[in-house]
Amino acid sequence: MKYGEKEIVEFDINASEHYWPNEHKKDYVIDIELPEFMCKCPRSGYPDFAKIYLSYTPNEKVIELKALKLYINSFANRYISHENSANEIFDTLYAKLEPKWMKLVADFNPRGNVHTVITIDSSNM
Repeated sequence: MKYGEKEIVEFDINASEHYWPNEHKKDYVIDIELPEFMCKCPRSGYPDFAKIYLSYTPNEKVIELKALKLYINSFANRYISHENSANEIFDTLYAKLEPKWMKLVADFNPRGNVHTVITIDSSNM
């Protein structure tokens, strides 16, 4: 196993060192684009690709960008649906960050003439 693969396999998104204190008390929005998301279809095993857009207004914590990258890369060999992957990412990050507001958009590439976009917004919770 190569060092990058080992780092992804052993990565734990819940480790406290991946979250840093937010040093700013004012409200501001962090926008992050993750254009190379990949997971596998749980039925066929075919790869599914998406752009993940994450926006949040931090409260007490922000996430380290390398940690976010490794977490997103950890889905590459998982058999998981579009809906489940988007919801898992949102729920995990929302629970750990406890932001004032968060929105996740998972824009999956078309496959079989079907284009899926999943949007989860904490304003609607």
